[in-house]
Amino acid sequence: MTAAKPNIVFLLTDDQRFDTIGALGNPQIQTPNMDRLAESGAVFTHAHIPGGTSGAVCMPSRAMIHTGRTLFHITDAGRRISADQSLLCETFGAAGYHTFGTGKWHNEREGFHRSFKDGAEIFFGGMADHWNVPAYDFDPSGRYDVTLPLVHNPQGSNDVIQRPGDHVHAGRHSTDIISEAAARFIGEYEGDGPFFAYAAFLAPHDPRTMPERYLKMYDPDKIVLPGNFMGGHPFDNGDLHGRDEQLAAFPRDPDETRRHIAEYYAMISHLDDRIGDIVEAVRKKGVLDDTIFILAGDNGLALGRHGLFGKQNLYEHSTRVPLVFSGQGIPRGVQTDALVYLLDIFATLCELTGVGAPGDIEGMSLVPVMQGASGRDALYLAYTDLQRGVRTERFKLIEYAVGGRHSMTQLFDLDADPLELNNLAGDPSHAATLGDLGKRLLHLRDEWDDRESDWGRRFWSVVEGDM
Repeated sequence: MTAAKPNIVFLLTDDQRFDTIGALGNPQIQTPNMDRLAESGAVFTHAHIPGGTSGAVCMPSRAMIHTGRTLFHITDAGRRISADQSLLCETFGAAGYHTFGTGKWHNEREGFHRSFKDGAEIFFGGMADHWNVPAYDFDPSGRYDVTLPLVHNPQGSNDVIQRPGDHVHAGRHSTDIISEAAARFIGEYEGDGPFFAYAAFLAPHDPRTMPERYLKMYDPDKIVLPGNFMGGHPFDNGDLHGRDEQLAAFPRDPDETRRHIAEYYAMISHLDDRIGDIVEAVRKKGVLDDTIFILAGDNGLALGRHGLFGKQNLYEHSTRVPLVFSGQGIPRGVQTDALVYLLDIFATLCELTGVGAPGDIEGMSLVPVMQGASGRDALYLAYTDLQRGVRTERFKLIEYAVGGRHSMTQLFDLDADPLELNNLAGDPSHAATLGDLGKRLLHLRDEWDDRESDWGRRFWSVVEGDM
């Protein structure tokens, strides 16, 4: 079975930070299958998301991936995808691909229906108990209107929640269910054209539970805390007590944080094994040389860095993510530190496969970057109406509007200070840099239509006069 166009396998993980692949410089974690994808392909070591317009950062992140649009050009923080917005898998389906989706879809159901011709084990929502995930079988009508009975909240509160789905594999882990669905589809596919298999995992998002053998791989006492671990964030960033920040005690305890990191790594090693199963299914099918793999994470996670535990901030640990392309047409052994976004995946796949890119997508193709060209010269970053930032190759500026005032400015030299610990905003020797980045921030604000958004209007009405 040789396709005229390459098959595509898109592996998207949930809350996986950029530095959690062993081959990319983390000696504490075991990820042999992700390592092989990275070593055999092109790695974007400085891939980012722009941030988010919701505390559930993964929702706008996934909407940007699937539409190729920037943060303030998606609809309702990604809760909905407008009918006039092009979709990644819908575009490939129209070009002759058999599109298959499994796992997490954190956007509206109509968007899933438009995207996929086939699917299995579909989860509509943000998070769930990994051992009791409510899922749907594929419905070609796109209705997905069955809701399972009320159950206790998996986070342990007394609240009950409705579980949207038509079945639950009680006692089976979400990572296993999703990977098996993807591998089964690949193994059984007999179509004439190429396939596009999209597997969106719920892991390593909390609740961080996994088969016991993976937890035993990591001794919390041997986990090395990051250099920017803190007992608490040094100032109010506007979201210090959100859901993610409540997952650990205040002040942050080193031993408790090591335990969280060990569980996080265990979740990723479990994921890695199951990703290996999907790659093996492609190999057994005899189409390994005819397939493009994409591995990406939808956002990062702090887990003690800067005293934070979530991703509701603009530090590197929360906006920087893994992004790997491997397979047909991808140069081998490439690592680039070019600044790119996940929303660039759509345009990149179009160029790699010869599928026409829709006119409404805003991402750039990364094919020239794989071949040595430059990426973006600056990244625009935003979190709700609380934080705005701009990142260049060397510097990052973050502005905060908390409590109805312009509450903080941070400037980091990322070459000298990659952990973002030394705020240079008040250093006279960096006044010119601060001014230049402030102008760049305003330029990108206008380019991204941030001031036209509800979040931007609130933020900039507070901050603009002080910049």
